[in-house]
Amino acid sequence: MAAPILAYENLGLVQGHGWLFRGIDLFVGARDRLALIGRNGAGKTTLLKCLAGVIDTDEGRRTMQPGTKVVLLEQDPSVDRFETLRDFALHGSDAPPAHEVEAIADQLGVTLDRPASTASGGERRRTAIARALAQDPDVLLLDEPTNHLDLAAIEWLEDWLGRFTGAFVVISHDRTFLKRLTRSSLWLERGSLRRAEIGFGGFDAWTEAVYAEEARAAEKLDAKLKLELHWLERGVTARRRRNQGRLTKLHEMRAARAAMIGPAGTAKLGLANDDVKTKVVIDAEHVTKRFGERTIIRDFSLRIQRGDRIGVVGANGTGKTTLLRLLTGEIEADEGRIRRAKTLEGIMIDQQRRLLEPDKRIRDVLADGGDWVDVRGTKKHVQGYLKEFLFDPGLADARIGTLSGGERSRILLAREFARRSNLLVLDEPTNDLDLETLDLLQEVIADYEGTVLIVSHDRDFLDRTVTITLGLDGSGKVDIVAGGYEDWMRQRARASSPAPRTSAAAKPTPAAPRVQTKLTYKDQRDYDLLPGRIEEIEAAIARDEEALHDPDLYTRDPSRFAALTAAIEKARAERDAAEERWLELAERVEALAS
Repeated sequence: MAAPILAYENLGLVQGHGWLFRGIDLFVGARDRLALIGRNGAGKTTLLKCLAGVIDTDEGRRTMQPGTKVVLLEQDPSVDRFETLRDFALHGSDAPPAHEVEAIADQLGVTLDRPASTASGGERRRTAIARALAQDPDVLLLDEPTNHLDLAAIEWLEDWLGRFTGAFVVISHDRTFLKRLTRSSLWLERGSLRRAEIGFGGFDAWTEAVYAEEARAAEKLDAKLKLELHWLERGVTARRRRNQGRLTKLHEMRAARAAMIGPAGTAKLGLANDDVKTKVVIDAEHVTKRFGERTIIRDFSLRIQRGDRIGVVGANGTGKTTLLRLLTGEIEADEGRIRRAKTLEGIMIDQQRRLLEPDKRIRDVLADGGDWVDVRGTKKHVQGYLKEFLFDPGLADARIGTLSGGERSRILLAREFARRSNLLVLDEPTNDLDLETLDLLQEVIADYEGTVLIVSHDRDFLDRTVTITLGLDGSGKVDIVAGGYEDWMRQRARASSPAPRTSAAAKPTPAAPRVQTKLTYKDQRDYDLLPGRIEEIEAAIARDEEALHDPDLYTRDPSRFAALTAAIEKARAERDAAEERWLELAERVEALAS
């Protein structure tokens, strides 16, 4: 192993009345791509600041190779004390060259002369990214870098980091971002840190193996500790498995919706018969909305049924919020009409989290200061309800101001999901949430009986939750696609592909091929069994990679080291082939359904 360029040995930090973490060893190599993963409140942001040297620890020693430049991109950079975004980007003794900042800011589409006090969250985030990247770091420490970014900016950042020659450690809730970029994983859990030389794509399989080992060890403990382990750990495992079943149901819903959508270019969703009209909650017909000379939405028609999960995607400024406000009745259309069910009762969870005052207790937010929460007509004890949203029940009297950003978001979800409604509007709901809370949110949305409208830049989350995607490109046209983000991207790619050229000479028309209406027996069997086989392979890879973490293995048992290495390489090839095969079959299943 090459010598690390940045390290912290025996790191320990006291927070409140005890140790937040202790005895942590963390090493960063020159080309490491590390995902730092853990629950909200586990201390991920604090650990990143310790590594950056921003926070002094109570124990441990930080070392760095001479000349190494470490840059921290904070989750919520403070820009309010600066007059313009340019002043923020160029402040301090470590300010990067102005021309470098301007070049990156231009690529990210941010105007540096904008007053900092009026800048949006996305503009502040992009300015902070421009400042960090222009400093030419050797080690980048990134705390939720995709928050408030649109899809174009996220893809630009992915491309930049893919070409980056230094090292980075990243905290992110964006599964797609992590899968594409990371090669190693750091798992912060209950004050300790584990490392695996696998990217985020293998993280779930690795943690499943760790949980299984801990579950076996827990059998030797008393019943109380086993129960706690079940709630803290095995509940997460069960949730992930349940979500696999929900994904299957989601694909069925998408197939049913695809059957209702007309040919490409047809905006109106056709319905089989008038009886279904009783299920319609929002009916938009030929809607157009303008602001000044610009047409934001043009000739948009959509019939939304009870139970639909609608995702809205597009770059910043393309009209996503305008479309949402039109559908919910906050603003009126210039042309066309939108009819809404008279019984429509909606709640909105926005990205500002305005409802959470720092001095309030969790009990005040959830139960108006009492012991019982009214959850859609059913009384639940506040401590039991906290468990459902992955909180320690003892936190009922904790102040909102003591919670992490992700924990505050989770409290807001718990509060809003307790209310009666049949329309749920989520504006960037995944910001600040940890991966386990995202699993929980996916579960709650899947079980929600009403209609859901989601504006999000989280591609993986959309693929796991929505049945219809509305894609905006800024021209006023709205693409309507049955499926998630990846389905929308595939349709865009097909639409932009040039039509095949035909020769001038007429060719005889071939006989029409026999139409396939279902998968063959072998294909159906592969489609059903491959997901389980992929999980088994990933678990095997994780076990073998864990064995390779032993630094003395090569010298002690070189033949076993070679065997494990060969086995991992073979398993990865088998997994890749299985994934490719299953994706091919999944596309055929969707095509047959539509």
